[in-house]
Amino acid sequence: MRIVLIAHDSRKELMVQFCTAYKGILSRHELIATGVTGKVVHDACGLEVHCLYPGRSGGAEQLAAMISYGEVDMVLFFRDPVNARPGEPNDMLLLRACDRKTIPVATNIATAEMLIHGLERGDLAWLELRSPRR
Repeated sequence: MRIVLIAHDSRKELMVQFCTAYKGILSRHELIATGVTGKVVHDACGLEVHCLYPGRSGGAEQLAAMISYGEVDMVLFFRDPVNARPGEPNDMLLLRACDRKTIPVATNIATAEMLIHGLERGDLAWLELRSPRR
């Protein structure tokens, strides 16, 4: 399963803590992230992460395109709804893309934990049936 990791600057440490806690589950899947988030997660957790451009430099647009082409199965987007800075990944662009393609998306740690536990239990197997990888 292809899982996208995105975090606003103020949530990157939370993403690292999440990835550390669920490293065993995440390591069995393909991880994709915006540039800085991917580097931070890789350096802190040792997980293999395919890094795109930083969010400010087109990474959010790359991810939206990947979602639109059916190349993403889940999005974990730890966003800061109060203190998001200009230039950080565009929330609405990504959320709309996920809604159009029926991609499970978590915008906070509570929902991310629900998705990751569902993934571990096999509750999200329907995602792989929808778009099998070749």
